[in-house]
Amino acid sequence: MSLPVVLRALAHRNFRLFVAGQLTSLIGTWMQMVAQGWLVYRLTGSSLQLGLVGFASQIPVFLLSTAGGVIADRWPRRRVLILTQSAMMLLAFILAALTMTGEVRMWHVFVLATLLGAANAVDMPTRQAFVVEMVGKADLFNAIALNSSMVNGARLVGPAVSGVLVAAVGEGWCFLLNGASFLAVIAGLAMMRVPRAVRQADTGSVIGRVAEGFGYVARTPPIRALLLLLGSVSLMGMPYTVLGPVIAEKVLHGGPSAYGLLMSAAGVGSLAGAAALAAKRTTRGLLRWTPTAAAGFGLALILFSLSRVLWLSVALLVPAGFCMMVQMASANTLIQSMVPDRLRGRVMAVYAMMFLGMTPFGSLLAGLLAHPLGAPATVAVGGMACVAAAAVFAWRLPGFRPLAHALLEHQRGLEDAKL
Repeated sequence: MSLPVVLRALAHRNFRLFVAGQLTSLIGTWMQMVAQGWLVYRLTGSSLQLGLVGFASQIPVFLLSTAGGVIADRWPRRRVLILTQSAMMLLAFILAALTMTGEVRMWHVFVLATLLGAANAVDMPTRQAFVVEMVGKADLFNAIALNSSMVNGARLVGPAVSGVLVAAVGEGWCFLLNGASFLAVIAGLAMMRVPRAVRQADTGSVIGRVAEGFGYVARTPPIRALLLLLGSVSLMGMPYTVLGPVIAEKVLHGGPSAYGLLMSAAGVGSLAGAAALAAKRTTRGLLRWTPTAAAGFGLALILFSLSRVLWLSVALLVPAGFCMMVQMASANTLIQSMVPDRLRGRVMAVYAMMFLGMTPFGSLLAGLLAHPLGAPATVAVGGMACVAAAAVFAWRLPGFRPLAHALLEHQRGLEDAKL
């Protein structure tokens, strides 16, 4: 199948099925995220409650993703994904029913958000590790970039649609449509033809397997540094989204539509960043791109915190989304290109801990700081922390760059030997 370079991973049938199903489902996911934030704010009017719900939905990723990584390395990944996606669908339908009947209470939101986080703790490392099974290492970089494009294409559409639906008919319809959207990804997974993968012998305790993954990360400086930078940005920078409803209403004097517009603007930037990465053929230069993008993300957040005009705030979230995507996808690509296959699920579980698992602590911290400092000042503090973390990474880069290049060459050699 002949495709442009930027779309080369789509030559793989399984990846085409994955993209088709995920694109539909992710639009629904973004709709639910925006609608849930607005539901919490409507019920409580509290920035602290927004932070607490964000914490409840993401803390399971921090606590359970290592077990999810063990599952990803032991069990058929497609089967695991079908189960996790089915669980997420059921949770969305329950929230829809509660909201549309007027019975929803904050404790319902907390419980369902926590259960969704638990499903994500298994789903995320499994999904990340499954990409290489669909496309192989030769097209892994392009597949990660295209997957990021898909996520952020959905991010462009989902929040905008959600803002309109919330204003017109309420949050429940967003939850209902999200539940229905999971049928597409489940169907795509069921239609895939995946060769039986050779798994490790089922020996050793779960704790021992988890420790092996953490040990590899701890003694591999390039992977450790990439994950620490990712965790710092997730902890301090990404929680700006939790404060979105407060900023949209109190600072920019808008409503659900303004909130959806802000999130869509970040999606436009993220989509552009993913497209820029998809055009690259190799990992060359990514070790420099990563800290540069993290610093750019932090600077954009600082400027965003100073804006009091909707159109300017929207414009500033475009480069914020671009830089966030370049940093996240570059780190993902570099780590997956360096890690050995037998540890892939567990190392990607640590990636999930840093990417999503640190966000709940950031959400809680943002909710706590926003009460005395205000939402804009809290976002500014997060932006400054991102710039500082990027500076530390750049300062240490010359020390671990040779080992990073050696790991990339070693894994590339192993892949060539299979051809």
